[in-house]
Amino acid sequence: MGAEWTKHVDLSTPGVVRIKAHDRMKIDAAIISSMEEIENYQDGRGPIQLMNATELPGAVGTAWGMADWHYGYGLPIGGVVATDVEHGEQGGAISPGAVGFDINCGVRAVALNIEADDIPNLEKLARRLNGRIPAGGSGKGGIDITESELNLILRAGLEELDSINVEQHHTIGNVESEGSFEVEEIRISHRAKQRGLKALGTLGSGNHFLELQRVSEIVEAETAKEWNLSENQVVAMIHSGSRGLGHQVCSDHIHELELRLKQRGSDWIDEEWGYVLPDRQLASAPIHSKQGQAYLNDMKTAANFAFANRAVLTDRLFKGLRAELGESLELSTLYDVSHNIAKIEEHVIHGKNCTCAVHRKGATRAFSGDQADLHHSFSKTGQPVVVPGDMGRGSWLMAGPHAEQNQAFGSACHGAGRALSRSAARKQINAEVKEKELREKGIIVQAATRNILSEEAPEAYKNVDTVIENTMKANLARPILRLEPMAVIKG
Repeated sequence: MGAEWTKHVDLSTPGVVRIKAHDRMKIDAAIISSMEEIENYQDGRGPIQLMNATELPGAVGTAWGMADWHYGYGLPIGGVVATDVEHGEQGGAISPGAVGFDINCGVRAVALNIEADDIPNLEKLARRLNGRIPAGGSGKGGIDITESELNLILRAGLEELDSINVEQHHTIGNVESEGSFEVEEIRISHRAKQRGLKALGTLGSGNHFLELQRVSEIVEAETAKEWNLSENQVVAMIHSGSRGLGHQVCSDHIHELELRLKQRGSDWIDEEWGYVLPDRQLASAPIHSKQGQAYLNDMKTAANFAFANRAVLTDRLFKGLRAELGESLELSTLYDVSHNIAKIEEHVIHGKNCTCAVHRKGATRAFSGDQADLHHSFSKTGQPVVVPGDMGRGSWLMAGPHAEQNQAFGSACHGAGRALSRSAARKQINAEVKEKELREKGIIVQAATRNILSEEAPEAYKNVDTVIENTMKANLARPILRLEPMAVIKG
């Protein structure tokens, strides 16, 4: 498609660059951005990927790129695309590449009953937490569990947390999908299980982190009060997912589906299902086919592991904080949101009800307060939307609309979004200089490797404040409060 798509742009909706369907596009594509941002950002591959996703069989509504969009595998990070489960004989497509490798990567935001000034020695606390919370790419350092205990977690997620003797720090309603997907049968590969056995309760590497933050600005006081958050209060964000287990599950299914494809010119063909795909990375199966159902089942299995992983990390954080700050320390989960997931949801598209498989890759739900799928405790405020920024400039808590689902299948951004690739960041940003700059701002960083300081430096990300502003302009979610980083543990 090249840059030809710019001839088909509609800018009539505030905050939205809509690319009208043309050529083989089945539906429109839309990016929460301005044309200036898109033209100046990276190499232009992201919009092409989003337009490619509109060709998925059964695609409905609009394919969306959230305000933190950037180039990814198959679908841009920050991509949202939905297919009609009643499309054709076997339903619309389900695509592992449009969900992502780190299945149910997500963020849990927890509130502490202390203020920033109550921490006597931040550097010591950060160092001690770093020793208690494993980070890095090795996949080791998780809690000791047996394969039978792992199977319980894989089958039911947080519903089986007691089986591994981990304290629960959440209540009904403040974990998306209650932290448990119903799994028909545990069918993931032996390799996937082996990768998960040692990793439960580990952060991982890359953009995964644990961060202590303080509430630095309250934009919507009434909602902050509903969430029991106040100025200068300490909040922690835990960003992790299904680790090597989820990556293996995704890899296994992508490999199986790619083997079915035959290349004809620039297209990839699945002859049995009549699929014609513009990108091999969008390898898909009809949702009601044997392959489609197998992927959904295994995706849910990995998602249950990810919910449990964040819960174990929360307990490890809690125990570490108490060891350093005393037994009076209390911790409560505000919300745990999922990224990299496909969910069967009811939406109204062009005035008609549709049961959709909504793929959110590096995007999160931002449900309105009147949605049946959202717990009644958030009916007054809308769903909390946890938006990590970067370890130098800050993060945000947003909320879904008070009423009526937003235009992007009830979705919003999941972070700031990368502005530099990891290789470019390593070349451009000096790790030692960056660590000193952050320390001078009062931010303590515990990083597993020096490269991480470069790859995850603030300059490697978009400005989260701009992402929040763009998300608000498009009426996807509204800002509630801003959080400044204090101490960061990075893998």
